[in-house]
Amino acid sequence: MSAPTTTSGRRRARTLRTDRWWLPPLGTALGLSAFVIYGLVRTFMNQWYWAPEQHYLAPFFSPCLSEACVPGASHLGTPFPDLAPWIPPPVFVLPFVLGFRLTCYYYRKAYYRAFWASPPACAVTEPHRRYTGESRFPLILQNSHRYFFYTALLVAAVLTYDTVLAFQGVNGGFGIGLGTLLMVVNVVLLWAYTLSCHSCRHLIGGRINHFSKHPVRYRMWTWVSGLNGRHMSLAWASLISVALVDLYVMLVAAGAFPDPRLIN
Repeated sequence: MSAPTTTSGRRRARTLRTDRWWLPPLGTALGLSAFVIYGLVRTFMNQWYWAPEQHYLAPFFSPCLSEACVPGASHLGTPFPDLAPWIPPPVFVLPFVLGFRLTCYYYRKAYYRAFWASPPACAVTEPHRRYTGESRFPLILQNSHRYFFYTALLVAAVLTYDTVLAFQGVNGGFGIGLGTLLMVVNVVLLWAYTLSCHSCRHLIGGRINHFSKHPVRYRMWTWVSGLNGRHMSLAWASLISVALVDLYVMLVAAGAFPDPRLIN
Protein backbone atom coordinates (compact mmCIF):
# COMPACT_ATOMS: atom_id res chain seq x y z
CA MET A 1 0.00 0.00 0.00
CA SER A 2 1.36 3.39 -0.96
CA ALA A 3 1.99 5.88 1.80
CA PRO A 4 -0.67 8.62 2.01
CA THR A 5 0.33 12.05 0.72
CA THR A 6 -1.15 15.41 1.55
CA THR A 7 -2.80 17.29 -1.33
CA SER A 8 -4.95 20.41 -0.82
CA GLY A 9 -5.34 19.62 2.84
CA ARG A 10 -6.61 16.09 2.22
CA ARG A 11 -4.78 12.83 2.78
CA ARG A 12 -4.71 10.69 -0.33
CA ALA A 13 -3.30 7.24 -1.14
CA ARG A 14 -3.25 5.22 -4.29
CA THR A 15 -5.31 2.63 -2.46
CA LEU A 16 -6.13 1.43 1.03
CA ARG A 17 -6.64 -2.13 -0.15
CA THR A 18 -4.40 -4.67 1.58
CA ASP A 19 -5.19 -7.65 -0.66
CA ARG A 20 -3.27 -8.61 -3.79
CA TRP A 21 -5.44 -6.51 -6.07
CA TRP A 22 -2.75 -6.52 -8.78
CA LEU A 23 -3.02 -10.28 -9.42
CA PRO A 24 -6.17 -10.22 -11.66
CA PRO A 25 -4.87 -7.49 -14.01
CA LEU A 26 -1.46 -9.21 -14.10
CA GLY A 27 -3.06 -12.54 -14.99
CA THR A 28 -5.16 -10.86 -17.67
CA ALA A 29 -2.11 -9.16 -19.16
CA LEU A 30 -0.14 -12.42 -19.26
CA GLY A 31 -3.05 -14.37 -20.74
CA LEU A 32 -3.86 -11.86 -23.48
CA SER A 33 -0.17 -11.34 -24.27
CA ALA A 34 0.36 -15.10 -24.64
CA PHE A 35 -2.57 -15.32 -27.06
CA VAL A 36 -1.36 -12.37 -29.14
CA ILE A 37 2.18 -13.77 -29.35
CA TYR A 38 0.89 -17.21 -30.33
CA GLY A 39 -1.43 -15.68 -32.93
CA LEU A 40 1.34 -13.64 -34.53
CA VAL A 41 3.71 -16.61 -34.65
CA ARG A 42 1.06 -18.88 -36.15
CA THR A 43 -0.09 -16.33 -38.70
CA PHE A 44 3.37 -15.64 -40.10
CA MET A 45 4.45 -19.27 -39.76
CA ASN A 46 2.02 -19.85 -42.65
CA GLN A 47 2.23 -23.64 -42.67
CA TRP A 48 0.74 -26.73 -41.06
CA TYR A 49 -2.79 -25.39 -41.01
CA TRP A 50 -4.48 -28.04 -43.17
CA ALA A 51 -4.56 -31.76 -42.36
CA PRO A 52 -5.94 -33.27 -45.59
CA GLU A 53 -6.31 -36.83 -44.33
CA GLN A 54 -8.48 -35.76 -41.40
CA HIS A 55 -10.06 -32.73 -43.17
CA TYR A 56 -8.98 -30.41 -40.33
CA LEU A 57 -8.52 -26.71 -41.02
CA ALA A 58 -6.89 -24.61 -38.30
CA PRO A 59 -9.28 -21.87 -37.09
CA PHE A 60 -6.62 -19.15 -37.43
CA PHE A 61 -6.61 -19.83 -41.20
CA SER A 62 -10.35 -20.17 -41.70
CA PRO A 63 -11.71 -19.21 -44.10
CA CYS A 64 -8.61 -19.55 -46.30
CA LEU A 65 -9.44 -17.17 -49.14
CA SER A 66 -6.05 -16.55 -50.77
CA GLU A 67 -4.50 -18.28 -53.76
CA ALA A 68 -1.56 -18.89 -51.44
CA CYS A 69 -3.63 -21.44 -49.49
CA VAL A 70 -2.51 -25.04 -49.73
CA PRO A 71 -4.67 -27.33 -51.91
CA GLY A 72 -7.84 -28.43 -50.15
CA ALA A 73 -7.83 -25.70 -47.52
CA SER A 74 -9.99 -23.25 -49.48
CA HIS A 75 -13.53 -24.41 -48.79
CA LEU A 76 -15.05 -21.14 -50.05
CA GLY A 77 -12.81 -20.40 -53.00
CA THR A 78 -9.85 -18.06 -53.39
CA PRO A 79 -11.08 -14.54 -54.24
CA PHE A 80 -7.80 -12.95 -53.10
CA PRO A 81 -4.50 -13.32 -54.99
CA ASP A 82 -1.22 -14.53 -53.58
CA LEU A 83 0.22 -11.10 -52.79
CA ALA A 84 3.55 -11.93 -51.15
CA PRO A 85 5.15 -14.51 -48.83
CA TRP A 86 4.97 -12.01 -45.96
CA ILE A 87 1.22 -11.53 -46.44
CA PRO A 88 -0.25 -14.87 -45.22
CA PRO A 89 -3.88 -15.86 -45.84
CA PRO A 90 -5.16 -14.97 -42.32
CA VAL A 91 -4.57 -11.24 -42.88
CA PHE A 92 -7.78 -11.12 -44.95
CA VAL A 93 -9.95 -12.39 -42.08
CA LEU A 94 -8.16 -11.81 -38.78
CA PRO A 95 -8.78 -8.02 -38.74
CA PHE A 96 -12.52 -8.67 -38.48
CA VAL A 97 -12.10 -11.36 -35.82
CA LEU A 98 -9.73 -9.22 -33.77
CA GLY A 99 -11.97 -6.20 -34.27
CA PHE A 100 -14.84 -8.05 -32.60
CA ARG A 101 -12.67 -9.16 -29.69
CA LEU A 102 -10.92 -5.82 -29.19
CA THR A 103 -14.16 -3.82 -29.15
CA CYS A 104 -15.98 -6.36 -26.95
CA TYR A 105 -17.33 -4.78 -23.78
CA TYR A 106 -15.64 -7.35 -21.55
CA TYR A 107 -12.27 -7.23 -23.30
CA ARG A 108 -12.27 -3.43 -23.07
CA LYS A 109 -12.50 -3.73 -19.31
CA ALA A 110 -9.84 -6.46 -19.31
CA TYR A 111 -7.13 -4.71 -21.30
CA TYR A 112 -7.97 -1.21 -20.04
CA ARG A 113 -7.11 -2.46 -16.57
CA ALA A 114 -4.30 -4.83 -17.48
CA PHE A 115 -2.35 -2.69 -19.95
CA TRP A 116 -3.46 0.90 -19.47
CA ALA A 117 -4.18 0.79 -15.72
CA SER A 118 -7.39 2.70 -16.36
CA PRO A 119 -8.14 1.88 -13.60
CA PRO A 120 -5.95 -1.08 -12.53
CA ALA A 121 -8.58 -2.30 -10.04
CA CYS A 122 -11.57 -1.18 -8.01
CA ALA A 123 -10.73 1.44 -5.37
CA VAL A 124 -7.24 1.91 -6.85
CA THR A 125 -6.22 5.29 -8.25
CA GLU A 126 -5.20 5.23 -11.89
CA PRO A 127 -1.96 6.94 -12.96
CA HIS A 128 -3.60 9.06 -15.66
CA ARG A 129 -4.28 12.70 -14.95
CA ARG A 130 -7.58 12.82 -16.77
CA TYR A 131 -10.13 10.57 -18.43
CA THR A 132 -11.47 11.42 -21.87
CA GLY A 133 -13.63 8.33 -22.34
CA GLU A 134 -14.24 6.83 -25.76
CA SER A 135 -15.13 10.08 -27.52
CA ARG A 136 -11.76 10.63 -29.20
CA PHE A 137 -9.50 8.73 -31.57
CA PRO A 138 -8.53 5.93 -31.25
CA LEU A 139 -10.96 4.84 -28.54
CA ILE A 140 -13.92 6.20 -30.46
CA LEU A 141 -13.44 3.20 -32.74
CA GLN A 142 -14.81 1.06 -29.90
CA ASN A 143 -18.25 2.16 -31.04
CA SER A 144 -17.85 -0.06 -34.11
CA HIS A 145 -18.45 -3.18 -32.01
CA ARG A 146 -22.01 -3.59 -33.26
CA TYR A 147 -20.72 -3.85 -36.84
CA PHE A 148 -17.95 -6.30 -36.01
CA PHE A 149 -20.67 -8.45 -34.43
CA TYR A 150 -22.09 -9.24 -37.88
CA THR A 151 -18.68 -10.28 -39.21
CA ALA A 152 -18.21 -12.47 -36.12
CA LEU A 153 -21.45 -14.27 -36.99
CA LEU A 154 -20.09 -15.03 -40.46
CA VAL A 155 -16.80 -16.33 -39.08
CA ALA A 156 -18.61 -18.55 -36.56
CA ALA A 157 -20.76 -19.92 -39.40
CA VAL A 158 -17.66 -20.69 -41.48
CA LEU A 159 -15.98 -22.47 -38.57
CA THR A 160 -19.16 -24.49 -38.10
CA TYR A 161 -18.96 -25.51 -41.76
CA ASP A 162 -15.31 -26.52 -41.25
CA THR A 163 -16.39 -28.65 -38.31
CA VAL A 164 -19.04 -30.42 -40.39
CA LEU A 165 -16.40 -31.22 -43.01
CA ALA A 166 -14.21 -32.69 -40.25
CA PHE A 167 -16.78 -35.48 -39.80
CA GLN A 168 -15.33 -37.26 -42.82
CA GLY A 169 -13.52 -40.52 -42.42
CA VAL A 170 -9.90 -41.01 -43.32
CA ASN A 171 -10.90 -43.49 -46.03
CA GLY A 172 -14.09 -41.70 -46.98
CA GLY A 173 -17.57 -41.77 -45.50
CA PHE A 174 -18.37 -40.75 -41.94
CA GLY A 175 -15.66 -40.47 -39.33
CA ILE A 176 -14.82 -38.91 -35.99
CA GLY A 177 -11.41 -38.16 -34.56
CA LEU A 178 -10.23 -36.43 -31.43
CA GLY A 179 -9.73 -33.29 -33.50
CA THR A 180 -13.36 -33.46 -34.63
CA LEU A 181 -14.57 -33.39 -31.05
CA LEU A 182 -12.25 -30.51 -30.19
CA MET A 183 -13.58 -28.55 -33.16
CA VAL A 184 -17.17 -29.17 -32.01
CA VAL A 185 -16.38 -27.85 -28.54
CA ASN A 186 -14.68 -24.85 -30.09
CA VAL A 187 -17.60 -23.83 -32.31
CA VAL A 188 -20.07 -24.28 -29.44
CA LEU A 189 -17.99 -21.95 -27.27
CA LEU A 190 -17.56 -19.47 -30.13
CA TRP A 191 -21.30 -19.36 -30.81
CA ALA A 192 -22.03 -18.99 -27.08
CA TYR A 193 -19.52 -16.13 -26.79
CA THR A 194 -20.76 -14.40 -29.94
CA LEU A 195 -24.45 -14.67 -29.04
CA SER A 196 -23.80 -13.54 -25.47
CA CYS A 197 -22.48 -10.26 -26.87
CA HIS A 198 -24.16 -7.09 -25.62
CA SER A 199 -24.83 -6.04 -29.21
CA CYS A 200 -26.70 -9.28 -29.84
CA ARG A 201 -28.80 -8.72 -26.72
CA HIS A 202 -29.68 -5.21 -27.86
CA LEU A 203 -30.40 -6.40 -31.42
CA ILE A 204 -32.93 -8.92 -30.15
CA GLY A 205 -34.60 -6.94 -27.37
CA GLY A 206 -33.81 -3.33 -28.17
CA ARG A 207 -36.46 -0.75 -29.08
CA ILE A 208 -39.32 -2.84 -27.70
CA ASN A 209 -41.68 -1.02 -25.37
CA HIS A 210 -43.92 -3.99 -24.61
CA PHE A 211 -42.38 -7.44 -24.42
CA SER A 212 -45.89 -8.91 -24.08
CA LYS A 213 -46.53 -7.97 -27.72
CA HIS A 214 -43.36 -9.77 -28.87
CA PRO A 215 -43.31 -13.14 -27.05
CA VAL A 216 -40.81 -14.76 -29.43
CA ARG A 217 -38.30 -11.92 -29.18
CA TYR A 218 -38.83 -11.79 -25.42
CA ARG A 219 -38.02 -15.48 -25.10
CA MET A 220 -34.91 -15.05 -27.26
CA TRP A 221 -33.90 -11.94 -25.28
CA THR A 222 -34.27 -13.88 -22.01
CA TRP A 223 -32.08 -16.67 -23.35
CA VAL A 224 -29.42 -14.29 -24.63
CA SER A 225 -29.53 -12.35 -21.35
CA GLY A 226 -28.70 -15.58 -19.53
CA LEU A 227 -25.70 -16.09 -21.79
CA ASN A 228 -24.75 -12.45 -21.36
CA GLY A 229 -24.30 -13.01 -17.64
CA ARG A 230 -21.55 -15.51 -18.52
CA HIS A 231 -19.96 -13.33 -21.18
CA MET A 232 -16.62 -13.04 -19.36
CA SER A 233 -16.27 -16.79 -18.86
CA LEU A 234 -17.30 -17.50 -22.44
CA ALA A 235 -14.83 -14.90 -23.72
CA TRP A 236 -11.90 -16.65 -22.03
CA ALA A 237 -13.14 -20.17 -22.77
CA SER A 238 -13.57 -19.45 -26.49
CA LEU A 239 -10.22 -17.66 -26.65
CA ILE A 240 -8.45 -20.67 -25.13
CA SER A 241 -10.37 -23.18 -27.26
CA VAL A 242 -9.47 -21.39 -30.51
CA ALA A 243 -5.78 -21.46 -29.62
CA LEU A 244 -5.86 -25.09 -28.50
CA VAL A 245 -7.68 -26.34 -31.60
CA ASP A 246 -5.34 -24.35 -33.82
CA LEU A 247 -2.35 -25.85 -32.01
CA TYR A 248 -3.81 -29.35 -32.28
CA VAL A 249 -4.39 -29.05 -36.03
CA MET A 250 -0.89 -27.67 -36.47
CA LEU A 251 0.66 -30.63 -34.66
CA VAL A 252 -1.42 -33.16 -36.61
CA ALA A 253 -0.64 -31.46 -39.93
CA ALA A 254 3.07 -31.35 -39.05
CA GLY A 255 3.05 -35.08 -38.30
CA ALA A 256 3.95 -34.64 -34.63
CA PHE A 257 1.44 -37.38 -33.70
CA PRO A 258 -1.45 -39.23 -35.38
CA ASP A 259 -5.00 -38.06 -34.77
CA PRO A 260 -6.75 -40.67 -32.57
CA ARG A 261 -9.73 -41.95 -34.54
CA LEU A 262 -12.92 -42.95 -32.75
CA ILE A 263 -14.77 -43.90 -35.94
CA ASN A 264 -12.88 -44.75 -39.17
